[in-house]
Amino acid sequence: MIGEISIGGVFVPTLLMLAFVALLLTGFAVRMASLFGFYRFVAYRAMVDLAMFVLILGLLVWAFARFGIRL
Repeated sequence: MIGEISIGGVFVPTLLMLAFVALLLTGFAVRMASLFGFYRFVAYRAMVDLAMFVLILGLLVWAFARFGIRL
């Protein structure tokens, strides 16, 4: 993924933008997991949250690369 987005004349790496989107989606997923009581079965909540972020970021990168979308 070689690409950058120009925001107000400042070039921002694509991975940074995908990480921001992944952070938002992870926040939503964490709220849903908490709402449904998923964390009752987890010993280390912070590690699970980090793993969710990494998985969501990986899926976003894979999806963008798979479909050839460059920002």
